[in-house]
Amino acid sequence: MTTPYDILFQPVRIGPVTAPNRFYQVPHCNGFGYRSPRSHARMREIKALGGWGVICTEETEIHHTSDIAPFIEGRIWNDGDIPALALMVDAVHQHGALAGIELTHNGADSPNLYSRALPLGPRHTSVSGSSSSGYEPIHARKMDKADIRNLRKWHRDAARRAKRAGFDVVYVYASHSMSIAMHFIMRRYNDRTDEYGGNFENRVRLLRELIEDTKDAVGDTCAVAVRFSVDELLGDDGITFQGEGHDVIARLAELPDLWDVTLSNWNNDSATSRFEQEGFQEPYAAFVKKLTTKPVVGVGRYTSPDTMVSAIQRGVLDFIGAARPSIADPYLPQKIRQGRIEDIRECIGCNICVSADTKIVPIRCTQNPTMGEEWRRGWHPEQIEPATSNAEILIVGAGAAGLECARALGQRGYKVALADARQELGGRVALEARLPGLNEWRRVMDWRMTQIKKMANVALYPASEMNADDILEIGYRHVIVATGSHWRRDGVGRASWQPIAGHAAPNVFTPDDLMAGKIPSGRVVLFDDDHYYMGGVLAELLARRECQVTLVTAAPLISYWTTFTLEQEKVERRLHKLGVKFLTRHALTAIEPNGVDAATVIARDAMQSIAAISLPINEIASQERLAMTQPATSQQPCVVRVREAISQNETALECDAVVLVTDRLPNDALYLALQPALAEHKIQSLRVIGDAQAPGILAQAVFAGHLAAREFDTPPVEGTPFRIERTALV
Repeated sequence: MTTPYDILFQPVRIGPVTAPNRFYQVPHCNGFGYRSPRSHARMREIKALGGWGVICTEETEIHHTSDIAPFIEGRIWNDGDIPALALMVDAVHQHGALAGIELTHNGADSPNLYSRALPLGPRHTSVSGSSSSGYEPIHARKMDKADIRNLRKWHRDAARRAKRAGFDVVYVYASHSMSIAMHFIMRRYNDRTDEYGGNFENRVRLLRELIEDTKDAVGDTCAVAVRFSVDELLGDDGITFQGEGHDVIARLAELPDLWDVTLSNWNNDSATSRFEQEGFQEPYAAFVKKLTTKPVVGVGRYTSPDTMVSAIQRGVLDFIGAARPSIADPYLPQKIRQGRIEDIRECIGCNICVSADTKIVPIRCTQNPTMGEEWRRGWHPEQIEPATSNAEILIVGAGAAGLECARALGQRGYKVALADARQELGGRVALEARLPGLNEWRRVMDWRMTQIKKMANVALYPASEMNADDILEIGYRHVIVATGSHWRRDGVGRASWQPIAGHAAPNVFTPDDLMAGKIPSGRVVLFDDDHYYMGGVLAELLARRECQVTLVTAAPLISYWTTFTLEQEKVERRLHKLGVKFLTRHALTAIEPNGVDAATVIARDAMQSIAAISLPINEIASQERLAMTQPATSQQPCVVRVREAISQNETALECDAVVLVTDRLPNDALYLALQPALAEHKIQSLRVIGDAQAPGILAQAVFAGHLAAREFDTPPVEGTPFRIERTALV
């Protein structure tokens, strides 16, 4: 029986090896690396079980002069690193997938903080880029001919070790502005006057030699792939797909066995759904197959099988490359093969997976709570322990935590009732997904609702607000409270441990107000003491509603935590384009009615005079608008006092409304009201989960729901509830 997706399951030859299908998990970081080889191997093995045809490591350092500590990536410095890498190879091979390794020397992007070796580069330059803070007081020295010969030898040696470990695909890495091979190509990195600098032919020489060396070393049995960024999105200051990006492919077209095409740098390649849609890299990669007969893999956060098929049929790609979609659903290929399209757990493009690497912790995923837990907790994304009793469970609250808990308990076989006070289920997800750029976050609730509706043992009760007496009257013996959280109205947060004076004024709003449709107008001061996405998203919402917005934050950057999801600069550019003014390192101290004493200097034109940071402007994709029509409370002008963190100087800003994005508080009243019933044995078990226990990011709410479902009806674990990989003393 043929299906529209059969083309995705065709085998494809890559040099001396053959991939079983067109699903290609490209190299991606994961926080395991050399530190946690068993966790790494099991995570990759799950993807092989899920049907991915080629599964690659993260970037793997070939030498101690390419040490990117404190980040935890792969290492193949010497023969002692082979056994750890072989664990991953063997795990992948036993399920029929090919194993690839991305050999990396990061050159002037390597601070070498662990090895204390001098960094190397095409020229004398300060160390900068994504492998460092960007402001390290470290310089790379200009490589001489002996250094270049050594680099080639290190790369050959690493390739041979990779072959001994069993890898099928060995990479030469020239991508993301992070690798030394790319640095030699880039004019702003390479000012050499010898045969490795100057004209294009010279600057591409090192990449060509590394490819030739790798093919000579392992090409008899291993495919040699090149990962190359065809565009840096810097215009004439960088590599472009119409300029030297095109020329590199044309010059080396038939030399490697496969081209893995990306954008540079990482924040462009792994753009979030807030800024880019599925397949967004196609315009940059489409030319490659016209220049080479070798297979081409490209990425673009592909989650739709129809879009995948289209990319193959139109001759854009030979392989569907994926990092984030393979994290959100390791079984994506199997589900397509089985015709279970509605069961695909689609990536929402939030980059929480990326934040794990940038925070140097094991990988995690908003959609897939088992990601990163495969070895240490023994979790599987598609399998879960069956029920051990006939217990019936009531879950109150159908947000991310409640939905995931109900779904997983239902999968285990328990009878579950899921009640929520609102008619529309989904909790904060349903509300936040209506905000600018967050539409794809709705997939968190949509996928879980789809799964739950297939389960006869899970009943949904929307518009069913419940108190403790209701629950006791119904008679459920097991209750899980997932009632979410709410934003504080008093301004208490990181910057202020006391309520802000004037917070009770009628023209002071919280995110809950805006998401309920109460939108202020005129001049708005938004104080962001949350520092993740909410402050920036609401500033965008207000600016698109023609408010004059000043975003005040105590952090040194607006939306500071989005640095870890690779979004901060994009957020700032977008808001700057919309006319939002920024006031960083300032805390809001008071809100006063207009008409203060004459001794106070009021900055009446502060909204216009605050200097906004000048940044290049990107075109802004069209954004969905909120269908919010409820008028705001009548607004009277007020004065907001803000204090600068360093000088402690105060400034007064006139405005028409204030939005406080500070701390959240758990909605735990129901949980607290039920505790006496638990003590009196009127109910058998009681648990609070997600934001109702402690407000956090969406990924933590989903994880909390999943954890509660797995731990239900199981004895408590003493001590650390997961395995830890420890270094053995030899």
